Amino acid sequence: MTAHIDDAILTHRLAQGTGEILKGVRNVGVLRGRNLGDAGDELAQNWIARVLEQHRPEDGFLSEEAADNPARLGKDRVWIIDPLDGTKEFATGRQDWAVHIALVENGRPIHAAVGLPDLGVVFDSSDAKAVMGPRPYKIVLSKNRPPKVGTFIAEKMGCEITPMGSAGAKAMSVLLGDADAYIHAGGQYEWDSAAPVGVAQAAGLHCSRLDGSEPTYNNRDTYMPDMVICRPDIKDEILQLAAQYLEENGSY
Repeated sequence: MTAHIDDAILTHRLAQGTGEILKGVRNVGVLRGRNLGDAGDELAQNWIARVLEQHRPEDGFLSEEAADNPARLGKDRVWIIDPLDGTKEFATGRQDWAVHIALVENGRPIHAAVGLPDLGVVFDSSDAKAVMGPRPYKIVLSKNRPPKVGTFIAEKMGCEITPMGSAGAKAMSVLLGDADAYIHAGGQYEWDSAAPVGVAQAAGLHCSRLDGSEPTYNNRDTYMPDMVICRPDIKDEILQLAAQYLEENGSY
């Protein structure tokens, strides 16, 4: 009989274990580039699926690396996973890649963990707390596809732009107080943001779509085109500027 592990501990251990698997695959040095990224994705996905099959067989499951099973739509509890967020960063030896694990109940993350394996840390919604010191006047944007709305907001707020890879790494930079906000537009999916949002919300940060609406998860259409995670004291300014940009340009 399998020993019971509570949701918070299981979420943390999934992020921690996945990070160890991925570091092990990379550190032996026998694969490179796309082959390394593909192997990491596959091995991490397989391990997570086996753990959840053993410990939470009744829950739904949504992952970037697995075929979508519509049965999740009838479940109250769904695990939303990105085993390796930032495959390119992982495969090229950068540190800004992450592991995303979220347990969503009735559309909202109730437990979440974001692992940054190269930094040896897992940020967990059960004990996360945002650093609210002096503002660094920095906004993190996608390194590969920086959104124009993000550049617009950064310029209007007098903030330096910091390019970064994984969505989890960007969100955790806000939690650590290294950035004021993470702004995204141009397309993501639920697995890109469920865990970062779950951890950031638990830590006291503001998380919403750029129109100010609350993100919800386990939808039939998993596309989630925009997001802001920021210090709560600047959310109104960011959302007002996003609305201004939308009015002037017709889209984000």
